[in-house]
Amino acid sequence: MGDLRGFLKISRQDGEYRQACERVKDFKDVCKLRPQGQSQEQASRCMDCAIPFCHWSCPLGNYIPEWNDYMFLGNWKKALSLLESTNNLPEITGRVCPAVCEYACVLGLNEEAVTIRDNELSIVELGFKHGLVKPRPTCKKTNKNIAVIGSGPAGLSCAAQLNKAGHNVVVFEREEKAGGILRYGIPDFKLEKHIIDRRIDIWEKEGVVFKTGVEVGRDFAIKKMLKKFDALCLAGGSRMPRDLKIKGRELKGVYFAMDYLMQANKVLDGKKFSADKIINANGKKVVVIGGGDTGSDCVGTAHRQGADCVVQIEVMPHPPICRTENYPWPNYPLLLKTSSSHAEGGQRHWAVLTKKFIGEKGFVKKISCVKVEFSEAVAGSCPIMKEVPGSDFEIEADMVILAIGFVHPEHSGMLDEIGVEFDERGNVKTDAGYMSSVEKVFAAGDMRRGQSLVVWAIAEGRNCAHSIDKYLMGESNLAFM
Repeated sequence: MGDLRGFLKISRQDGEYRQACERVKDFKDVCKLRPQGQSQEQASRCMDCAIPFCHWSCPLGNYIPEWNDYMFLGNWKKALSLLESTNNLPEITGRVCPAVCEYACVLGLNEEAVTIRDNELSIVELGFKHGLVKPRPTCKKTNKNIAVIGSGPAGLSCAAQLNKAGHNVVVFEREEKAGGILRYGIPDFKLEKHIIDRRIDIWEKEGVVFKTGVEVGRDFAIKKMLKKFDALCLAGGSRMPRDLKIKGRELKGVYFAMDYLMQANKVLDGKKFSADKIINANGKKVVVIGGGDTGSDCVGTAHRQGADCVVQIEVMPHPPICRTENYPWPNYPLLLKTSSSHAEGGQRHWAVLTKKFIGEKGFVKKISCVKVEFSEAVAGSCPIMKEVPGSDFEIEADMVILAIGFVHPEHSGMLDEIGVEFDERGNVKTDAGYMSSVEKVFAAGDMRRGQSLVVWAIAEGRNCAHSIDKYLMGESNLAFM
């Protein structure tokens, strides 16, 4: 490493946020980009640890110590080259990845971990600023035609890799613009959409074709696609939301999180919705059910829409602040996470079970809840949840958002028509080479793996591209993790 004692001289310094009172008034990025000098200082904290567990924990296998060292030495071009060799979307992961690598950082054993995610973002943004990130069309062409269905992180990374291998790649997206969950599921205050647009523009110049507003299975028959293309990659994500089937679920004012976030993103992009279709938190008492990242995004969106108050509840107990013996280093721990949205206001409650929705004239007005507690888990069994006697209470709510995850991809339409097999969770079943039960049809990302992280989706797309390339050509030089 460039400075073997850098971690002894420099303390961890996280990236700065815009002030909450300012950022809550708009949907612009809540974060500020770090100055170049500060980024180099933070890169110097990467120590000569011999075994880089950060690399081990990253689904993409990023060369973290190496590009940190190049970054510290001011060789940004080499740092960028290494970063792009394993990651097709570093400007995305540098913004929305939960940084599983940082929890495996060796320095984190007794000091604060290296700011790996912020360092990654600094490298790629400097690359864009100085024209180092640019189209690099391949000269070699195979004349093989591949359809990628879905333009989320898995579909995009798969398409980019296959195009790099010289194949003709067409990406089909049923929404009006490409990006999938990156564009429609993540709010602008975490990921402004021009970030996606500039990368897609590069890929288009490299030869990838994007066909948006096309729903495969409805606008383009999947069997016709099987005849036209040499291989297909199914990367449509896991979009069937988990429901809360309790009394009062039929009341108006109860929405799925993804419906809420997608509409909010589309409205911000200029799309108009009729008064009876609009989902807006302005002036309302909002309750978000579900304590994960999606729930947090709903909290931040409700703040910006002018909610009267926002309450987020979670059925699981309050997470610990520090590591417990159940999550030893270098494993990714279950810890309390306070996002920028939480810092903007609202309340959070844990170990709360929603019993029923209470309404007036067909609209939700309250939710009935009870506190719960969990028994200690014994070997081979899960903790048992029990209601706490006499702990019933109600929360006023004009609007309820269900952010309790997803169950599996949409089966009706394309998947049922093509006849792929599903695993026990309802995801597309594949072999070790990402091929489904249907010849030349592959699957990647949440559609295959189930709901997961963006960084896992990118890794899935890259691995699937390797398998498709090998299937078509007999061998592949594309990376496979």
